[in-house]
Amino acid sequence: MDQLDPQDVQGNQPAQNIESMEALLEEIETGFDLPVRGEIRKGTIASVQNDQIMVSIGAKSEGIIGSREMESFSDEEKAAFKVGQEINVYVVNPEDRNGNLMLSYTRAREADSWDAVEEMEQNKEVSTCKVVGYNKGGVLVNIKNLNGFVPASQLALSRRMDMTGDTPEDRWGDVVGEEIEVRVIEVDRNRRRLILSERAASSETRESLKEKVIESLEVGDVYTGRVTSLASFGAFVNINGADGLVHLSEISWDRINDPSEVLEVGQEVEVKVISVVKEKKRIGLSLRQLQDDPWAIKAREFEVGQMVECKITRLTSFGAFAEIEPGFEGLVHISELSEHRVEHPKEMLHEGDEVNLRIIKIEPEEHRIGLSLRRVDSMKYAEQDWQELLDDANFDDDDKNDKHNQDDEDDFDFDDED
Repeated sequence: MDQLDPQDVQGNQPAQNIESMEALLEEIETGFDLPVRGEIRKGTIASVQNDQIMVSIGAKSEGIIGSREMESFSDEEKAAFKVGQEINVYVVNPEDRNGNLMLSYTRAREADSWDAVEEMEQNKEVSTCKVVGYNKGGVLVNIKNLNGFVPASQLALSRRMDMTGDTPEDRWGDVVGEEIEVRVIEVDRNRRRLILSERAASSETRESLKEKVIESLEVGDVYTGRVTSLASFGAFVNINGADGLVHLSEISWDRINDPSEVLEVGQEVEVKVISVVKEKKRIGLSLRQLQDDPWAIKAREFEVGQMVECKITRLTSFGAFAEIEPGFEGLVHISELSEHRVEHPKEMLHEGDEVNLRIIKIEPEEHRIGLSLRRVDSMKYAEQDWQELLDDANFDDDDKNDKHNQDDEDDFDFDDED
């Protein structure tokens, strides 16, 4: 009988055993798909108890949905869990201090929800959701079990037209509980930020919105709008979704050559509705009518019948313009130059002449002051002229008394050293 080679006993046999063990370990390793923190697993419910749910996810042991999460489930949600049911779970901790694999059904469902809204954003999908609350900036909705926000600017324009009030409750309180159609416009899973838009989902057209706005407008209404474009003849301002025109002459009381001197695109402004032409869908707006009129303020310093010293600035075929104060002019109509017929104002006046004229008309809305040369000596205003003379005399007396009193005071102003 052949003897065994010691080398075979001590060398070859252990090598075969090592190869067998490596193969076994590889088989075991590939057979167990160990869970990783943060991943979503599909599992099967192994048991349901009041304080926990056991879920098999194919690992070496079953995982647990713990009591704290169970407390957050409604009775209906708890009753829906059945043994053998497949559910998605989130791996919270592969092994806690007691050696348990901790899972979360809520976080897995939330992850699914974020996946769903991201897909909705990519596909520009329109979805119906319910308004569940509001804040000062807009309304809160629930979509795919997530809380989303619809800013006021992203609500349908027709809805915004109906919103009134100074507080969020006044504006949005009645909307809570309503269903609205929205589109996802921003998703930030890390910041848990979900922004939606009713406007983007709305089928309203600019023309239909403008028609609704025009129907609701009344001359004299005041709105806050935004400048959308500028032209040489004026500025377009959007109010509640419809553009109205602020003509160049309605931008400011001051003379301007171009709207860009005082306005810029995107600027928020307060405007007054001054005309509405429904047939042509035109809206006329004004900025200056909401501003103090410097001309009207200055005109309050004068009255009809008052004598004023003026400088003739311009002659025309119909009369002469006279400056009462810098930047404040009146007109002497040709019929107010003389009791006799005058063919042209140059027969009576010349540019640069300084003359006394009488105010016979003040029209603040039209920015017009009527002056007269022929009525300077009119007896109709004699009493008024006399009163003005008295007022001037009293003013002069007051000045003299003030000066006299000051002189007396100076006479008795002794230095302490004297």
